Amino acid sequence: MIRDVTRQELAQFAGLVARLEASDEGCDVRGMVLPAVVGLLRADFGASFVWSAQAGRFLAPRAVNMSADNIDRYDAHFCRIDPISQALRQRRRASFVAEVMPQSELERTEFFHDFLARDGLHHGINIYVFDGLRDLGDFRIWRARGRPPFEQRDKDVLDVLEPYVRRALLREQEQRPVLTAREQDVAALLARGMTDREIGALLGIGFATVRTHLGRLLSKFDCANRVELAARLARRRLNS
Repeated sequence: MIRDVTRQELAQFAGLVARLEASDEGCDVRGMVLPAVVGLLRADFGASFVWSAQAGRFLAPRAVNMSADNIDRYDAHFCRIDPISQALRQRRRASFVAEVMPQSELERTEFFHDFLARDGLHHGINIYVFDGLRDLGDFRIWRARGRPPFEQRDKDVLDVLEPYVRRALLREQEQRPVLTAREQDVAALLARGMTDREIGALLGIGFATVRTHLGRLLSKFDCANRVELAARLARRRLNS
């Protein structure tokens, strides 16, 4: 049982569960869940990623009340010195950030001063969703300095919500092709309308390599030609 839940929050929780159970192809599950969870946990900020063992990094960011520039900085640098996320991921349940690193110790890190504090993130709680050993996505929820730390009630909300999120993410992944890190790069640029040569120049790869990746994307998305693929990727980008 979840303690300290208002009638309005209970209605929001029930509504989110209903949307998750009804989700299908084209639904950005993490994008739908993240702002709702920020609200239910009475938080200020949220981020969501998917760990890719193949790429060796967290991919596909979503964010609430965090700047796009700071999210880009995480991908470019801070993911490599992140002292908490892998430890939280290993716990495989809703956890306070302070359970893997005391707040006083976290505040002495470059990660805190130059990444978290840049957007005002202070107290954190995370949950990582798995299908067996496979990562499906995470939810990193934060409160600002001066706000109270998260409590057991907030863990309970995440733990009760987790199976509904997991089922929805599995349905979403069944509908969406799994792309390599380079295929994701090519797909993102194609969705923005770039030509093959422009994609190659930006990614520093040859024209033939771009064409190889496009061929694989055509097969994975079951598209007949480049125009159809670009249109589908553009629609997918709008839903991301």
